[in-house]
Amino acid sequence: MDKAFAARRRRDLIIAAVLAGLAALAPLFIKDVYVQNILILTLMYAALSQSWNILSGYCGQISLGHALYFGIGAYTTELLFTKFGVLPWFGMLAGGAVAAAIAMGLGYPFFRLRGHYFVIATIVIAEIGLLLFHNWEWAGAAMGITIPIRGDSWLKFQFMRSKLPYFYFALVLCSLAWFVTWWLEDSKWGFWWRAVKDNPEAAESLGVVVFNSKMGAAAVSAFLVAIGGAFYAQFLAYIDPESVMGFQFSLLMALPAVLGGIAMVRIRRRLRSGTAGEDVARRFAGVAEDYG
Repeated sequence: MDKAFAARRRRDLIIAAVLAGLAALAPLFIKDVYVQNILILTLMYAALSQSWNILSGYCGQISLGHALYFGIGAYTTELLFTKFGVLPWFGMLAGGAVAAAIAMGLGYPFFRLRGHYFVIATIVIAEIGLLLFHNWEWAGAAMGITIPIRGDSWLKFQFMRSKLPYFYFALVLCSLAWFVTWWLEDSKWGFWWRAVKDNPEAAESLGVVVFNSKMGAAAVSAFLVAIGGAFYAQFLAYIDPESVMGFQFSLLMALPAVLGGIAMVRIRRRLRSGTAGEDVARRFAGVAEDYG
């Protein structure tokens, strides 16, 4: 591995840890509940955007249907809690697993599409999901689900008197999404995804299983987004289809990544010279050195 590149990655990790530590101190100085709400939502959307970036930024599969996975995470968690008494912590993991499975199931036909056809397909399937939940009586239909609150409890992840537990969970979720992305970026999968994004044909000619790479990115992205949806449901204590599956959520996940820069600019600069095939070859030279 390039020593300068490795040093930059270590520096990024240290800076991220320092920023997370400083963010953890924010509630000591910010007592206004309204501002705390803004901070919680900001951290949540940062985590969602980073999760969206795994599929759409690194792998190049632009999705405007991630609201589906957000809603699935929310509904799975709350249906398990209200119908069967399953704690939200387990519901979050179940929601993430369900969302990842659905993402891979949808990926089987959708990843055969490219460009704006893929984007349109993601929008359509998310809207279909929204309509289904609007008419699913067992899941509350358009009336939604009200989460019963029985006092402050970490076990049930419910808090009435303070926003701080939600703030710290959002901070952990944001940090986790960033760390997963940071780790994947320099992994074999990260190199595969960027190669697939730049030139799928060239990547396939060098041994990348393009379809499996896209499926892996979709699963990781959907899992993290669903965890965010479960958190949002617990934070609001009420959900309905529009409040967790509306198209605006897909846009709000994509916009921060698009405005802030999709994927990592530094890595693209390292490999920007040469043809697309040469770029892919360079990436795989690095993979062979690290994993061979």
